Amino acid sequence: MNALETHGLVRTFGGFLATDNVSLSVRPGARHAIIGPNGAGKTTLINLLTGFLTPTEGRILLDGEDVTRLPQNKRVKRGLVRTFQINQLFARLTALESVCLALAEREGVAARWWKPVAAHHKLIDEGAELLESLGLLDVAAIETRSLPYGKQRLLEIALALALKPRVLLLDEPAAGVPRQDSRELFDTIARLPSDVTILLIEHDMELVFRFTDRISVLVSGAILVDGTPEEVARDPKVREVYLGESAHA
Repeated sequence: MNALETHGLVRTFGGFLATDNVSLSVRPGARHAIIGPNGAGKTTLINLLTGFLTPTEGRILLDGEDVTRLPQNKRVKRGLVRTFQINQLFARLTALESVCLALAEREGVAARWWKPVAAHHKLIDEGAELLESLGLLDVAAIETRSLPYGKQRLLEIALALALKPRVLLLDEPAAGVPRQDSRELFDTIARLPSDVTILLIEHDMELVFRFTDRISVLVSGAILVDGTPEEVARDPKVREVYLGESAHA
């Protein structure tokens, strides 16, 4: 059984076909990338998978269960969690406060987060462990707005992981991150537990080919090629429309 799959997924906006009969299979534990030129429909596809948009046609399955019509919050509860191309963080909260708020939301106690800190010591301990696993413990007490952008991207992943995802969707995690920091970011992502399936959109081809075990190439809303990084790199259609003739030859 696949962790996530789509069957004949279509999304139109008026007369514009944004997602064109996409059938996608993401196996459990995969590091799977969706790549393609600007305007290929990558973020639209992620928005369909997460419930931000409703498909015009087709189905979405999470661990074999049809979630096509489920709202976003119920998909999150079932383990489908995303990050965004532009981070969605709490600027004035510290890194630890941010993660603990996400943990409180997961446990259904976010409305009582105003109680004294001692009442939430288990959440605080879990939050600290999560930050440590992502190399963020040394910035736990720093306000989010003061963190380097690469650390902010990692913190957003920490918030997603606090929700205990089975499938984690990363929308351009390296966007806006300096080159050296993006390598560190992906090294950290690579160390995430193997029971977390990762589906990501990313424009940095070096990172994609180093990190992933499967790649789907999206062009004009449709899957052009799906295969291993080696297969995708050799495919003449991919070279022609996206990577360039000499890329990854």
